[in-house]
Amino acid sequence: MSRKLWITIAVVFLSTQTYSQEAVLHISNESTDKEYCLVYNASWTNLSSSLTDAVKHQVVNLVSSYLCDSTNIPDVTGKALVVMRGQCDFSQKALIAQKHGAAVLLIASNKSMSPPSANNSEYAKVKIPLALMRYRDFADAQQVFGKDMTASLYAPPVPVFDVSIVVMLFIAVFTVALGGYWSGASEKEKRSEGSILGGTEEASNSGELSLYSPLKVVIFVALMCVMLVLMYFFYKYLVYVIIAIFCLASATALYSCLDALMNKVGCGKCSFSCRSRTVPVRSLLLAALCVSVAVVWGVYRNEDRWIWILQDLLGIAFCLNFMKTITLSNFKICVILLSLLLLYDVFFVFITPFFTPNGESIMVQVALGPASAGEKLPVVMRVPRFSAWAQNLCGMQFSILGYGDIIVPGLLIAYCARFDIWSGSSKRIYFVSCTIAYFLGMIVTFAVMLLSKMGQPALLYLVPFTLLTSAVVAWSRKEMRQFWAGTTYQVLDSSREPLLQDGQPGYASGERKC
Repeated sequence: MSRKLWITIAVVFLSTQTYSQEAVLHISNESTDKEYCLVYNASWTNLSSSLTDAVKHQVVNLVSSYLCDSTNIPDVTGKALVVMRGQCDFSQKALIAQKHGAAVLLIASNKSMSPPSANNSEYAKVKIPLALMRYRDFADAQQVFGKDMTASLYAPPVPVFDVSIVVMLFIAVFTVALGGYWSGASEKEKRSEGSILGGTEEASNSGELSLYSPLKVVIFVALMCVMLVLMYFFYKYLVYVIIAIFCLASATALYSCLDALMNKVGCGKCSFSCRSRTVPVRSLLLAALCVSVAVVWGVYRNEDRWIWILQDLLGIAFCLNFMKTITLSNFKICVILLSLLLLYDVFFVFITPFFTPNGESIMVQVALGPASAGEKLPVVMRVPRFSAWAQNLCGMQFSILGYGDIIVPGLLIAYCARFDIWSGSSKRIYFVSCTIAYFLGMIVTFAVMLLSKMGQPALLYLVPFTLLTSAVVAWSRKEMRQFWAGTTYQVLDSSREPLLQDGQPGYASGERKC
């Protein structure tokens, strides 16, 4: 993939990141039982926290009525009444059902569900539980149970901590560590082949692109801001463009990762000739596999139950290849880029709610996507919340982490890995220290998220942790001048003194820099 395309993809995928009340309807008869999704308003309705404490009620089917008046209502005393949504307010339906002695009111809905609400004065008047359920769920219950069924309503508490956070932490740290290691290994391989171009803009033989100019970094971040705002206003059109780009970029990235792995283990080197050209069999098989995985994701991208596995696999490959392909030439560029992206993250998460009509941040709106669009951007790692099984009845609940929260600190970690090679550090002190700092920053991010019970801009914590740790290591080793300038070291024996004078990076003849 061309370098310009990777820059375009960077602007798209780094610009977004990555952030009602459900209950359970337990329906049963003498032979079987099944559970369905409910949405309720906790300030209006109190529900039991467990099935054993929930009261059973006989179900009365009145979905042929909207229950906006008291006509043609059968005996519903002590029963759970099911009616259709619409024609009048929730409170009006509830008061009529309560007047006729109903113990529970369930409102079947063909629309997207959100917690039912009313005027503050109406809350105190309604004494019976009220909840929304999907009409298709009630139709399914009729097929399974027929007319004879009982219903119990309960809302199990959701644990603050979920195992998915540990899985997400592992994915993030594994990706940045592997991406940094790959970048360092590639640098070491280039050195051994005598093809080092220290601090260059482009290394044409390796297909890598190095950001060297502060101006270009500023332009890059500005383009990300423009892209995010465009996504906010034109989401329903641009989302399909992003999906198509993701399929192409992730398939290419997966191929690059698998091909590097095959080269490492040294397998699949057979080939055949076609029109005087040698075609590697391995390349064809890998290309077919990667394209197939991307196509399967594209076709089934809305199947939340399992497609998240493919999205995370493609996302990991995308982040790894990005960290390998896009390199930062020195610590100065790292500081500028990460600091600007920190401001970008904080502004679009915390500041933009003061300007949007619904008080929601632009970042969250774009990352989660409007409900009317029916599509979500593939710019996050997703892991199901394993303990939120009640909420998963209404729709899979996920812990998410934006690709930018992996790639942005990952670019610094990759630079540290390359600097270890340049300085001849056998213990890879910069790479290891920065990776540990990223790990600690992620722990702090998740801790603040759990304590505040709201999504956090991860870069707010990751950028200070990684930048300060890298700077402290360089300062303590008295290498800050070289670390800042990105000097390529040439080491003889055990000496760690650079052959280039005054800590200035050398450039090959004919080399371009920006």
